[in-house]
Amino acid sequence: MSGMELHTKRLILREWQKSDVDDLVEGLNNFEVSKWLAYVPYPYTKEHAERWIEYCLENAKKGENRSSYEFAIELKAEKKVIGGVSLNKIDRLHGTAGGGIWINAKYHGQGYGSEAFGKRIEFAFNNLGLRRLENGFSEGNLASFRIQEKFGYKIEGMRRKAFICMANGAIMDEYITGLLREEWKP
Repeated sequence: MSGMELHTKRLILREWQKSDVDDLVEGLNNFEVSKWLAYVPYPYTKEHAERWIEYCLENAKKGENRSSYEFAIELKAEKKVIGGVSLNKIDRLHGTAGGGIWINAKYHGQGYGSEAFGKRIEFAFNNLGLRRLENGFSEGNLASFRIQEKFGYKIEGMRRKAFICMANGAIMDEYITGLLREEWKP
């Protein structure tokens, strides 16, 4: 499964490749993107990107036994990586997983995030047979919540002061959201 690809009308969700370094830096070395991501430093350098891709390549070698899928989001028309989407903390016993998404700011507002996130949900429920997805969003990140809400996610609570944002050191509250398979709106 190391060469796995998921296709939508405009996108390919695929494993990260070493050749994606420049697109990864371009997308994450933007404070308007990184400020919403707990584990992304700012500035985001080539070294950060190379380490992330190396981690993803090692993770992909685990095949179906892995506890996370980290997908690059490639725009078919440009053959360019415009973001990333993850399905992580996969718990096969309980049928649950978490994860998140980011999109390069140059590509915001065109529906790519929803398209990729929807494919990720479909993969989790239909391919992996999971029954529940947990996500979240930081206080103030309404765009993230709108994407989740579109697919049926519900706010389940808040983790107060859950993260220290690596981009700016801000302590962030995180709203917890959940989606049950039977509530999913494809």
